[in-house]
Amino acid sequence: MQMPTKEEVLEWISDNPTLTSKRDIAKAFGIKGAARIDLKRLLRELEAEGHLQKRNKTYRDPDKLPPVSVLQVSEVDSDGDLFARPMEWQGEGAEPRILMMLKPSDPALGPGDRLLARLTEVSGEDHAYEGRLIRRIGTNPRRVLGVFRKTSEGGRILPIDKGDDKQWQVPEGAVNGAKDGELVEAEQAGPKSRMGLPRARIVNRLGDPTAPKAVSLIAIHQHGIPDDFPDEVIAEADAAKPAGLGDRTDLREMPLVTIDPADARDHDDACWAEADDDPKNPGGHIVWVAIADVAHYVTPGSALDREAKKRGNSSYFPDRVVPMLPDRLSGDLCSLHEGVPRACMAVRMKLDAKGHKISHRFMRAMMKSVASLNYEEVQAAQEGNPNERCAALMGDVITPLYAAYEATKIARAERQPLELDLPERKVVLTDDGEVASINFRDRLDAHRLIEEFMILANVAAAETLIAKGAPQLFRVHEEPAPEKLDSLREVARASGFNLAKGQVLKTAHLNRLLNEAAGSDEAELINMSTLRSMTQAYYSPQNFGHFGLSLQSYAHFTSPIRRYADLIVHRALVGSHGWGEDGLSPQDIENLEKTASHISETERRSMLAERDTTDRYLAAYLSERLGNEFTGKIAGIAKFGVFVRLDETGADGLVPMRELGREYFNFDKGSNTLVGSDTGQVIHLGQRVVVRLAEAAPVTGGVVLDLLEIDGKKPSQGSKRGRGRPVKRKASSHKKRAAKTARKVSRKRRS
Repeated sequence: MQMPTKEEVLEWISDNPTLTSKRDIAKAFGIKGAARIDLKRLLRELEAEGHLQKRNKTYRDPDKLPPVSVLQVSEVDSDGDLFARPMEWQGEGAEPRILMMLKPSDPALGPGDRLLARLTEVSGEDHAYEGRLIRRIGTNPRRVLGVFRKTSEGGRILPIDKGDDKQWQVPEGAVNGAKDGELVEAEQAGPKSRMGLPRARIVNRLGDPTAPKAVSLIAIHQHGIPDDFPDEVIAEADAAKPAGLGDRTDLREMPLVTIDPADARDHDDACWAEADDDPKNPGGHIVWVAIADVAHYVTPGSALDREAKKRGNSSYFPDRVVPMLPDRLSGDLCSLHEGVPRACMAVRMKLDAKGHKISHRFMRAMMKSVASLNYEEVQAAQEGNPNERCAALMGDVITPLYAAYEATKIARAERQPLELDLPERKVVLTDDGEVASINFRDRLDAHRLIEEFMILANVAAAETLIAKGAPQLFRVHEEPAPEKLDSLREVARASGFNLAKGQVLKTAHLNRLLNEAAGSDEAELINMSTLRSMTQAYYSPQNFGHFGLSLQSYAHFTSPIRRYADLIVHRALVGSHGWGEDGLSPQDIENLEKTASHISETERRSMLAERDTTDRYLAAYLSERLGNEFTGKIAGIAKFGVFVRLDETGADGLVPMRELGREYFNFDKGSNTLVGSDTGQVIHLGQRVVVRLAEAAPVTGGVVLDLLEIDGKKPSQGSKRGRGRPVKRKASSHKKRAAKTARKVSRKRRS
């Protein structure tokens, strides 16, 4: 048995980042018995020399490069490969070498160019990372989305932006293979000129404007969501430097982890828990939540601040994200990447054995995440099937997190927040932007764990600012309006359930109704009707409580990368604690009411754009299955027909009034039903149906269905003829009918 060299140990740790305990290293090199003492000494020497850091009985490389980093092109080798170096490297060893993987549409780069790139670690090569260009630093060419029209000199781009009639000229060498009629993304090429059309080069071909790959871009432009950053905003972001420790609390040795979706690009929240050793709190827990310190980088009145406020929030689509902040911040300096020191705002919360928050304390800190995990792997680890990443974290991180979560479940059951059961759809795309499948997202305990800890932190922020008398933005959710509750009672009564009247409504009453309906055929109907009875949550400087969460005081603190409201709360915490000059400004305080109204509107704007995009993707997915039969439930009633939610995909389609049967149907707004004037048949929410797919329009997102069965029976066969009479469709009127239906569907969605 021969003791490995230091180089061999470092190589092993680099190749096996999840097997880095002393036991793992000893096993790898066959070290047993007394020889473990020598191994321990060798590891201590490596630690003293700065090659390793010991944390939670494991040894790791001291630092990594963030997945999004600022680089400088260093060389072009004899094969024409472009290599870059990081502009910021905090490790003790030699700075890593990065191979740039350029696309044909990327601009020409040369030694000395600074750029923002997305990095992927590699092994077994003469470079440590591969980089994909996001953009060149110091340049921010204007982007344009439009339809390409070929000409003898190259082509022109006709923008699809509302109100923009300016065309762009594309020289022959900048066409990038685009074909006439294709939807393209282009960027300004060369300086602006007073004479002639502005020039552009095509950077991305999106194909048919009606194809799925173009769907989200069209929605972004239709809803007026800003999707390119002004030059001054990019310049400010590029000039930002990582925050230093200074007066911050040093939490870099704390094993905080981020837990996010597997495809998450930014990480703005991290957490850790441990058992409370205070004898006065038997069975209690200490929960830490650390949030990216965006306020340090986005200061009041700056260009970054103005743009973030304008956007209000990030917008998420199946194939892209329109961020509130530029990549330099959202994907780099403000993202809590694994193994990278990051500035944060942290809260330490003390819970009793039943998950009630006893006390809490905020601090401005510096942290270093020990792992970037996803929900699925964490849940699998807790259920006894950990992967290599999670195996080393079970005892010190994952198990204590779930122990604290189990306690919060007791407090949650007492509080009785609204427990709606409405599965969320997930559109899965191929690399070409085609819809591969429509799935329903799983709700795991790992999701609920993070949700509970974030709610606790949000409550702590609101309570702290109230106690300090500081201005802030609350997240408000008022109780349902009386007329909405009356409609819900009618639906419940018709379904054989009861929602008591004449008492102060609490979420516990609604949960009792939902629990009674659970497992029955009416469960989805009761859940949807309860959701429709709710008011829209919004932001306000006044505290009116949060009905849905059953909380007296609630603020948004945990997602400042993607929500401007959270940034305001962070600034309020900074100012009220005296942590720096980057707290709420007098202008922030004076305009709180306007800011609250504006970001409530931008939130709704994003929701509409995201929903429209999902509807268009669903229509594109279904367009290949015209004539197929589907089962579903009636999910909406309108004067012009009924909306059916399909079981398989969750898509909503319209059954026009003419397809409901051979009689007139009268719309009863009070009971939200349609009543047949001849047979008296009542069509209501929640009824089971069988339908045939008649039309699916990807451009509008409209889906039109023919009704085949309702509650197992054929549509009514009343004696009257007219609007309800099935009509023979004329091919010549197909486009007009589809457009009219799409407009009705769009108006109904917005109402």
